Amino acid sequence: MPAGDFATVRDVLVAAVHEAGALALKTFQAPVKSWIKEKSSPVCEADIAVDALLRQRLCAAVPQAGWLSEESPDDPIRLTADQVWVIDPIDGTRGYLGGFPDWAISAALVVAGRPVVAALYAPATEELFAASVGQGATLNGAPMAASAGNRLAQATFSGPKRRLERLAGVEPRIAMMPRMNSLALRIARVATGALDGAFAGPNSHDWDIAAADLLVHEAGGLLTTCEGRPVMYNRPELNHPALVAAGRDRHANLIGLTRDWPASV
Repeated sequence: MPAGDFATVRDVLVAAVHEAGALALKTFQAPVKSWIKEKSSPVCEADIAVDALLRQRLCAAVPQAGWLSEESPDDPIRLTADQVWVIDPIDGTRGYLGGFPDWAISAALVVAGRPVVAALYAPATEELFAASVGQGATLNGAPMAASAGNRLAQATFSGPKRRLERLAGVEPRIAMMPRMNSLALRIARVATGALDGAFAGPNSHDWDIAAADLLVHEAGGLLTTCEGRPVMYNRPELNHPALVAAGRDRHANLIGLTRDWPASV
Protein backbone atom coordinates (compact mmCIF):
# COMPACT_ATOMS: atom_id res chain seq x y z
CA MET A 1 0.00 0.00 0.00
CA PRO A 2 1.46 3.41 -0.95
CA ALA A 3 2.12 5.66 2.04
CA GLY A 4 -0.29 8.23 0.61
CA ASP A 5 -3.16 5.80 1.13
CA PHE A 6 -2.65 5.59 4.89
CA ALA A 7 -4.76 8.69 5.56
CA THR A 8 -7.62 7.19 3.56
CA VAL A 9 -7.38 3.93 5.50
CA ARG A 10 -7.30 5.94 8.75
CA ASP A 11 -10.63 7.54 7.84
CA VAL A 12 -12.15 4.12 7.12
CA LEU A 13 -10.77 2.81 10.41
CA VAL A 14 -12.13 5.76 12.39
CA ALA A 15 -15.60 5.18 10.95
CA ALA A 16 -15.38 1.46 11.75
CA VAL A 17 -14.34 1.88 15.39
CA HIS A 18 -17.00 4.56 15.88
CA GLU A 19 -19.64 2.15 14.58
CA ALA A 20 -18.22 -0.60 16.78
CA GLY A 21 -18.34 1.71 19.79
CA ALA A 22 -22.02 2.40 19.22
CA LEU A 23 -22.60 -1.35 19.11
CA ALA A 24 -20.73 -1.92 22.38
CA LEU A 25 -22.62 0.88 24.10
CA LYS A 26 -25.91 -0.96 23.54
CA THR A 27 -24.98 -3.49 26.23
CA PHE A 28 -22.74 -1.30 28.39
CA GLN A 29 -24.07 -1.10 31.97
CA ALA A 30 -26.69 -3.69 31.03
CA PRO A 31 -26.90 -7.46 31.52
CA VAL A 32 -24.55 -9.21 29.10
CA LYS A 33 -23.33 -12.78 28.92
CA SER A 34 -19.68 -13.16 29.94
CA TRP A 35 -17.23 -15.96 30.64
CA ILE A 36 -13.56 -16.57 31.48
CA LYS A 37 -10.93 -17.65 28.98
CA GLU A 38 -7.32 -18.69 29.62
CA LYS A 39 -8.00 -19.07 33.36
CA SER A 40 -8.43 -15.39 34.26
CA SER A 41 -9.27 -13.21 31.26
CA PRO A 42 -12.93 -12.12 30.96
CA VAL A 43 -14.71 -11.99 27.63
CA CYS A 44 -18.32 -11.11 26.85
CA GLU A 45 -20.83 -11.09 24.03
CA ALA A 46 -19.95 -7.49 23.21
CA ASP A 47 -16.29 -8.47 22.58
CA ILE A 48 -17.43 -11.04 20.03
CA ALA A 49 -19.95 -8.73 18.34
CA VAL A 50 -17.42 -5.91 17.99
CA ASP A 51 -14.81 -8.32 16.65
CA ALA A 52 -17.21 -9.55 13.95
CA LEU A 53 -18.22 -6.04 12.92
CA LEU A 54 -14.64 -4.80 12.67
CA ARG A 55 -13.53 -7.86 10.73
CA GLN A 56 -16.28 -7.31 8.18
CA ARG A 57 -15.55 -3.60 7.74
CA LEU A 58 -11.75 -3.70 7.82
CA CYS A 59 -11.14 -6.79 5.74
CA ALA A 60 -13.39 -5.30 3.07
CA ALA A 61 -11.38 -2.06 3.17
CA VAL A 62 -7.94 -3.75 2.94
CA PRO A 63 -8.65 -7.27 1.63
CA GLN A 64 -4.97 -8.19 1.31
CA ALA A 65 -4.34 -7.65 5.03
CA GLY A 66 -4.12 -10.49 7.53
CA TRP A 67 -6.10 -10.54 10.76
CA LEU A 68 -4.94 -10.71 14.37
CA SER A 69 -7.53 -10.13 17.09
CA GLU A 70 -7.76 -11.05 20.75
CA GLU A 71 -11.18 -12.57 20.11
CA SER A 72 -10.45 -14.50 16.90
CA PRO A 73 -8.55 -17.79 16.58
CA ASP A 74 -4.97 -17.05 15.59
CA ASP A 75 -4.45 -17.95 11.94
CA PRO A 76 -0.72 -18.51 11.25
CA ILE A 77 -1.23 -17.27 7.69
CA ARG A 78 -0.96 -13.75 9.14
CA LEU A 79 2.79 -14.35 9.42
CA THR A 80 3.05 -14.42 5.63
CA ALA A 81 1.15 -11.15 5.22
CA ASP A 82 3.03 -7.86 4.98
CA GLN A 83 -0.07 -5.98 6.20
CA VAL A 84 -2.07 -7.14 9.22
CA TRP A 85 -4.99 -5.73 11.16
CA VAL A 86 -4.30 -5.91 14.90
CA ILE A 87 -7.47 -5.61 16.95
CA ASP A 88 -8.66 -5.58 20.54
CA PRO A 89 -12.45 -5.40 20.27
CA ILE A 90 -12.78 -4.20 23.87
CA ASP A 91 -9.55 -3.37 25.67
CA GLY A 92 -10.50 -3.29 29.34
CA THR A 93 -13.31 -5.83 29.37
CA ARG A 94 -13.25 -5.89 33.18
CA GLY A 95 -14.05 -2.18 33.19
CA TYR A 96 -16.77 -2.69 30.59
CA LEU A 97 -18.40 -5.45 32.63
CA GLY A 98 -18.05 -3.42 35.83
CA GLY A 99 -19.80 -0.42 34.32
CA PHE A 100 -16.68 1.78 34.37
CA PRO A 101 -15.85 4.12 31.48
CA ASP A 102 -12.17 3.21 30.99
CA TRP A 103 -12.47 0.71 28.15
CA ALA A 104 -11.76 1.21 24.47
CA ILE A 105 -11.83 -0.31 21.02
CA SER A 106 -8.27 -0.56 19.73
CA ALA A 107 -7.34 -1.14 16.08
CA ALA A 108 -4.19 -0.71 14.02
CA LEU A 109 -2.91 -1.65 10.60
CA VAL A 110 0.60 -3.06 10.91
CA VAL A 111 2.98 -3.09 7.93
CA ALA A 112 6.32 -4.89 8.12
CA GLY A 113 6.03 -5.21 11.88
CA ARG A 114 5.11 -1.61 12.77
CA PRO A 115 1.74 0.20 13.02
CA VAL A 116 1.04 2.69 10.22
CA VAL A 117 -2.63 3.49 10.88
CA ALA A 118 -4.38 3.46 14.25
CA ALA A 119 -7.64 4.32 15.95
CA LEU A 120 -8.59 4.03 19.60
CA TYR A 121 -12.14 4.81 20.65
CA ALA A 122 -13.44 5.15 24.21
CA PRO A 123 -17.21 5.36 23.65
CA ALA A 124 -18.18 5.97 27.28
CA THR A 125 -16.10 9.16 27.39
CA GLU A 126 -16.49 10.01 23.69
CA GLU A 127 -12.75 10.08 23.01
CA LEU A 128 -11.61 9.09 19.55
CA PHE A 129 -7.86 8.95 18.97
CA ALA A 130 -6.47 8.50 15.46
CA ALA A 131 -3.14 8.54 13.65
CA SER A 132 -1.46 7.61 10.41
CA VAL A 133 2.30 7.39 10.05
CA GLY A 134 3.94 10.72 9.32
CA GLN A 135 0.68 12.64 9.71
CA GLY A 136 0.51 13.25 13.45
CA ALA A 137 -2.09 12.10 15.96
CA THR A 138 -5.45 13.57 16.94
CA LEU A 139 -8.01 13.38 19.72
CA ASN A 140 -11.53 14.11 18.46
CA GLY A 141 -9.93 15.76 15.44
CA ALA A 142 -7.59 18.07 17.36
CA PRO A 143 -3.80 17.56 17.20
CA MET A 144 -2.23 16.13 20.34
CA ALA A 145 1.32 16.07 21.63
CA ALA A 146 3.23 14.24 24.35
CA SER A 147 4.54 16.45 27.13
CA ALA A 148 7.94 18.04 26.62
CA GLY A 149 10.98 18.03 28.90
CA ASN A 150 12.91 15.30 30.64
CA ARG A 151 12.29 16.04 34.32
CA LEU A 152 10.80 13.37 36.57
CA ALA A 153 9.99 15.63 39.53
CA GLN A 154 6.27 16.50 39.53
CA ALA A 155 5.78 14.40 36.39
CA THR A 156 2.71 12.15 36.28
CA PHE A 157 3.04 8.39 35.73
CA SER A 158 0.73 5.41 35.61
CA GLY A 159 1.44 1.70 35.52
CA PRO A 160 2.08 -1.35 37.69
CA LYS A 161 2.58 -0.43 41.34
CA ARG A 162 6.02 -2.04 41.65
CA ARG A 163 7.36 -0.07 38.69
CA LEU A 164 6.03 3.21 40.01
CA GLU A 165 7.47 2.51 43.45
CA ARG A 166 10.83 1.70 41.88
CA LEU A 167 10.76 5.02 40.02
CA ALA A 168 9.70 6.86 43.17
CA GLY A 169 12.77 5.43 44.87
CA VAL A 170 14.84 7.44 42.38
CA GLU A 171 12.62 10.53 42.31
CA PRO A 172 10.10 10.65 45.19
CA ARG A 173 8.36 13.72 43.81
CA ILE A 174 6.70 11.90 40.91
CA ALA A 175 2.89 11.84 40.87
CA MET A 176 1.50 8.30 40.70
CA MET A 177 -1.85 8.18 38.91
CA PRO A 178 -4.39 5.33 39.16
CA ARG A 179 -4.15 2.52 36.64
CA MET A 180 -6.85 2.23 33.99
CA ASN A 181 -8.65 -0.95 32.99
CA SER A 182 -7.52 -0.30 29.40
CA LEU A 183 -3.77 -0.48 28.81
CA ALA A 184 -4.27 1.15 25.41
CA LEU A 185 -5.94 4.16 27.04
CA ARG A 186 -3.16 4.39 29.64
CA ILE A 187 -0.58 4.70 26.87
CA ALA A 188 -2.78 7.05 24.85
CA ARG A 189 -2.85 9.44 27.81
CA VAL A 190 0.88 9.90 27.19
CA ALA A 191 0.08 10.96 23.62
CA THR A 192 -2.30 13.65 24.91
CA GLY A 193 0.11 14.89 27.58
CA ALA A 194 -2.33 13.98 30.36
CA LEU A 195 0.34 11.58 31.59
CA ASP A 196 4.04 12.32 31.35
CA GLY A 197 4.87 8.64 31.27
CA ALA A 198 3.33 5.19 31.47
CA PHE A 199 4.56 1.68 32.11
CA ALA A 200 3.23 -1.67 30.96
CA GLY A 201 4.21 -4.79 32.85
CA PRO A 202 5.46 -7.92 31.10
CA ASN A 203 3.11 -9.97 28.91
CA SER A 204 1.07 -7.33 27.10
CA HIS A 205 -0.02 -8.55 23.67
CA ASP A 206 0.07 -7.03 20.19
CA TRP A 207 -3.59 -6.10 20.35
CA ASP A 208 -3.19 -4.28 23.67
CA ILE A 209 -0.61 -1.80 22.43
CA ALA A 210 -0.28 -1.57 18.62
CA ALA A 211 -2.71 1.32 18.16
CA ALA A 212 -1.48 3.23 21.22
CA ASP A 213 2.11 2.77 20.05
CA LEU A 214 1.46 4.73 16.85
CA LEU A 215 -0.54 7.39 18.72
CA VAL A 216 2.38 8.06 21.06
CA HIS A 217 4.93 8.02 18.25
CA GLU A 218 2.95 10.45 16.09
CA ALA A 219 2.42 12.70 19.13
CA GLY A 220 6.17 13.09 19.56
CA GLY A 221 6.81 10.33 22.07
CA LEU A 222 8.08 6.78 22.16
CA LEU A 223 6.86 3.41 23.38
CA THR A 224 9.69 0.90 23.73
CA THR A 225 10.98 -1.89 25.90
CA CYS A 226 12.67 -0.76 29.10
CA GLU A 227 15.99 -1.21 27.30
CA GLY A 228 14.91 1.18 24.55
CA ARG A 229 14.17 -1.35 21.82
CA PRO A 230 11.22 -0.67 19.48
CA VAL A 231 8.19 -2.92 19.74
CA MET A 232 7.65 -5.18 16.73
CA TYR A 233 4.30 -6.72 15.85
CA ASN A 234 2.88 -9.70 13.96
CA ARG A 235 5.54 -12.15 15.13
CA PRO A 236 4.99 -15.78 16.14
CA GLU A 237 5.28 -14.69 19.80
CA LEU A 238 2.58 -12.14 20.65
CA ASN A 239 3.71 -11.29 24.19
CA HIS A 240 6.00 -8.38 24.99
CA PRO A 241 8.36 -7.56 27.86
CA ALA A 242 7.84 -4.59 30.16
CA LEU A 243 7.39 -1.32 28.25
CA VAL A 244 7.73 2.40 28.88
CA ALA A 245 6.08 5.33 27.07
CA ALA A 246 6.85 9.06 27.34
CA GLY A 247 7.77 12.13 25.33
CA ARG A 248 11.13 11.66 23.63
CA ASP A 249 13.31 13.57 26.08
CA ARG A 250 11.69 12.13 29.17
CA HIS A 251 11.71 8.69 27.56
CA ALA A 252 15.49 8.90 27.14
CA ASN A 253 15.80 9.80 30.83
CA LEU A 254 13.57 6.90 31.84
CA ILE A 255 15.45 4.39 29.70
CA GLY A 256 18.64 5.38 31.49
CA LEU A 257 16.97 4.21 34.69
CA THR A 258 14.86 1.24 33.61
CA ARG A 259 17.33 -0.61 31.39
CA ASP A 260 18.87 -2.27 34.46
CA TRP A 261 15.62 -3.05 36.29
CA PRO A 262 14.83 -6.74 36.80
CA ALA A 263 12.31 -8.01 34.25
CA SER A 264 9.90 -8.95 37.04
CA VAL A 265 9.74 -5.42 38.48
